[in-house]
Amino acid sequence: MDRGLLSMAGVPSHVAAARAGDQSSEGLSDAQIMLRVKAGDDSAFEYLVQKYRRPMLSFMYRTAHNTAVAEDLAQEVFLRVYRSREKYEASAKFTTWLYRIASNLAVNHARDTRHQRPENTVSLDEPDHDSGLTMDLPDSSLTAEEAIVRRERLAAIRQRVEALPERQRIALIMHKYQQMDYRQIAEVLKLSESAIKSLLFRAYETLRGQLKEFV
Repeated sequence: MDRGLLSMAGVPSHVAAARAGDQSSEGLSDAQIMLRVKAGDDSAFEYLVQKYRRPMLSFMYRTAHNTAVAEDLAQEVFLRVYRSREKYEASAKFTTWLYRIASNLAVNHARDTRHQRPENTVSLDEPDHDSGLTMDLPDSSLTAEEAIVRRERLAAIRQRVEALPERQRIALIMHKYQQMDYRQIAEVLKLSESAIKSLLFRAYETLRGQLKEFV
């Protein structure tokens, strides 16, 4: 994905290949590295792509529940990062800026595709990004009954999370799966910490009530 991504962004693939071993970004903050990207250092961009590719794929999968779509959305995030490099200001953490781009893209995608698929459906052959297992191919150490319960639980969780109000869903994904704290989420979504706490409280309470049978 990476070299193709760089080529699409306007960076020749041979440049990325020549600089793949560049270690000059080590020891710098992400904001400092992004400032290098802004100054024209394409190897710094490659470094950021490598560092955040998996977190972006995970985040987008949680919002789209489709591996191919998640890959496309993650690639679009990095394309937007590269295209916006000249406007970047290190006034906030790089991850705040990155996730703001990602969350806006995820929300727009959800809105654009809302009427293209049945509400609250999930694909049982999509991999679970926590375990790496598919829902219909469970861990072989589980009994048949445990496998069925696990599959039903994963499907139920995905359906309930998908049905949450937009901001609650995005905040929950950031908090639960991206390990972001209240302050970080507040900065990304441009809300107060108290507002984020309220969003997450309502989201978790809703899920707790709806998933009682699986607890």
